[in-house]
Amino acid sequence: MCLLSTVLWAGVVNAVESCTVSDIRVQGLQRITEGTVFNYMPIEIGDELNDARSGKIISTLYKTGFFKDIELLRDGNALIVNVLERPSIASISISGNSEISSEDLETGMQNAGLAKGRILDVSLLDRIELDLHQQYVIRGFYAVEIETEVVATGENQVDVNINIQEGEVALIRQINIIGASHFDEDDLLDEFELGIPAFYSIFSSRDQYSKQKLAADIETLKSFYLDRGYINFNVVSTQVSITAEKKSVFITLNIDEGEQFSIGSIELAGDLIIPEAEHKALISVEPGDIFSRRKVNAISNAIGDRLGNEGYAFANINAIPEIDVESKQVSLVYFVDPGKRVYVRRINISGNEKTDDEVIRREFRQMEGAWLSTTKLNRSQVRVQRLGYLDQVTLETPLVPGTTDQVDVNMSVSERPSGSLMLGVGYSGGDGILLNTSVSQDNFLGSGERISAEINTSQANKVYSFSHTNPYYTLDGVSRSIRLSYRQTNAARLNLANYIADVWGGTITFGIPMSEYDTVRIGVGYDNTVIITTPETPQSYLDFLEKNTDAFDVFKLSLSWNHDTRDRTVFATKGFVQTLSTDIAFPNSKLNFYKVASRSRWFYPLTKKVTTSIEAEVNYGDSYGETTELPFFERFYAGGAQSVRGYRSSTLGPRENGRALGGDFRVVGTAELIFMPPFTEESSTVRMSLFWDVGNVFDDISYYNSAELRQSVGM
Repeated sequence: MCLLSTVLWAGVVNAVESCTVSDIRVQGLQRITEGTVFNYMPIEIGDELNDARSGKIISTLYKTGFFKDIELLRDGNALIVNVLERPSIASISISGNSEISSEDLETGMQNAGLAKGRILDVSLLDRIELDLHQQYVIRGFYAVEIETEVVATGENQVDVNINIQEGEVALIRQINIIGASHFDEDDLLDEFELGIPAFYSIFSSRDQYSKQKLAADIETLKSFYLDRGYINFNVVSTQVSITAEKKSVFITLNIDEGEQFSIGSIELAGDLIIPEAEHKALISVEPGDIFSRRKVNAISNAIGDRLGNEGYAFANINAIPEIDVESKQVSLVYFVDPGKRVYVRRINISGNEKTDDEVIRREFRQMEGAWLSTTKLNRSQVRVQRLGYLDQVTLETPLVPGTTDQVDVNMSVSERPSGSLMLGVGYSGGDGILLNTSVSQDNFLGSGERISAEINTSQANKVYSFSHTNPYYTLDGVSRSIRLSYRQTNAARLNLANYIADVWGGTITFGIPMSEYDTVRIGVGYDNTVIITTPETPQSYLDFLEKNTDAFDVFKLSLSWNHDTRDRTVFATKGFVQTLSTDIAFPNSKLNFYKVASRSRWFYPLTKKVTTSIEAEVNYGDSYGETTELPFFERFYAGGAQSVRGYRSSTLGPRENGRALGGDFRVVGTAELIFMPPFTEESSTVRMSLFWDVGNVFDDISYYNSAELRQSVGM
């Protein structure tokens, strides 16, 4: 047997005489099969073996990455390939990391090809080490030290240990903007995500340097100037200086503001599908206004949305600027290319494991087979979001393969718990001993119907009730609600004047949709009320009962109008809800009275995680016919968690002997700043708020005095 050829560190291949290969054998294999080697070798039995082919065999096998040494031997006309395999990875351990999780690191290394069971590639390990170092530098950990260790374990296997010493993140000590003359430097820095945190911002990470955040802040600075007419604004240079200990960062931006430009003429061009007058109505700027890139883009989006309502979902609207340097004006030409009208082939819904497909589909305003409407699609998403038992509603509109004018609408939802079962025993200072059992299901058997049953006993209240609501009692969206209940109330236990009321009855209510945002509800009900007095019952209550008896059959008519534009019913972030309602006792009842109410609530998003809310409610009631006044057990109360927080429940307004009497007129209002608790995800079902409540109850509307409104603030 003789040495045929081998690759040395100098890359030399020994020369040999050529021959015809009669056999090929591979020696030295441990984990790799002969078949794998044969698949890669560029030679077969019967081929001629020479210097060129020998070199090609060796280079080809080296490129596989399986071997760290290869030599070719010849036994007569038989070719013998002698190999030494690279070791495989028995395990990978990571230590010292906290900024980047081990799971993320392992996933990244596996995607790069470094994983348990694979062949060790030292060059790949070096590249991963450099890339990992770069990832820490991007996050501001300039002092990071990474050491990789390869430990042989026997049987041609190794353990790979990655030891990380992250050090401390470099903190920003100062940011300078050089060249700003039209705006105050502090005002510009307020726009930045990076900066020096305020002294009270204990948990702020604003001073932790990040290359990506700096790049984003530079884009924010550019947008700031472009939205104020400085179209030639430019960041000339950016210097980031790091101290020797790699703990402090100093940033300097050199900028050239340029000159401010205004808007010249505004024209429309292209294929104007909708009337030109409608196009112009969407243009929110006029010649002479200061140029604003944000407003220019908003106009393009508005025209695109308008065309989207007509089915032109992929319309292209380009704002073409013409700059006149001498007059410092920018003339705009909006070129409209509507493209093809797009139709919806199918609407696909996924993620609804419990909820019937029909329950979600009936909320859609976008129909299959119709042209795609942006407004209808967005409204469909909002309506589905407002179902209290669904969460994380997303929409996609991919093109149908092989077409240019059809899309599928794919809606993905996740379901939140829609029911509750409660068994409880407790004690309350107001209610005394509490025993309660309740079961409710907002999405009964996936049908979207709501059922609720409650048994609640305490020294203040005993309640037995059952209710059922079918939101689609008819195909047109008419809802029907039925409620049966019995309630015994010991008013003295609720901070009210002393009496006991037994009330049983029921209601049936129909909700009729009048438009996309408006619903009218009509209901009829019956209440049988028995009042039991005590020695401490106020004289005014006794006088009312003497004139009107102490047992009452009341038939009620309920009417209400609701206007609702909220984006969701739970944790709304934008929109407005207005409700006007009245309850009227029929003339043939033993009591004749009416109650009216107006309630408004407005939501506006300040940021992704912060929403402001303003709410106002006014209630008024009075008697008519032979009834002398509004029954005392129908009066309004204020104070407590549902009205003016910070005051004990139902304690505001007229009082007698330290007990609240309620009133015929109530005014309450609330301003809130609603936000997610710190360190929570966007999917969290918890919110906090800073609130300011104001309100009170008055004996009659004529007694209203704004100076008597009570206020509270809190969180």
